Amino acid sequence: MAYRITRRHEIHCGHRVTGHESKCAHLHGHAYVFDLTCEAAELDPLGRVIDFAVIKERVCRWLEDVWDHRMLLWQHDPMLPGLRALDPSVVAVPFNPTAENIARFVVDVVGPQTLEGTGVRLVAVSVQETSKCSAQYEAPRHDA
Repeated sequence: MAYRITRRHEIHCGHRVTGHESKCAHLHGHAYVFDLTCEAAELDPLGRVIDFAVIKERVCRWLEDVWDHRMLLWQHDPMLPGLRALDPSVVAVPFNPTAENIARFVVDVVGPQTLEGTGVRLVAVSVQETSKCSAQYEAPRHDA
């Protein structure tokens, strides 16, 4: 049995979903709310999975530094070159930036990168785009 904790973090950024059949094909933004769930097989000597401040310093800091107040566009989005020419802070991501793909990228890439050396895994992320719409991704279990 593993222990899990969750920290919530909010950033603001824009995106568009390339190929979307409706208004999400247009540039728009969200106040994204991330629920970041971390797991450890054992608690530390103080009885914690990890200090919540460490998640803030590592994972939340990455979200702030790389995505907050930026425009996220898929690296294959035909609008990317023109927008980057106007604003070099536009972020090219290796996926079409749906909430589902954002959640998976945070679990699969950001978590391992930012939590390396802690003995803790980021195992699930919920990404809320609006008060009515969210997506979740959970990493496959690593059974020993």
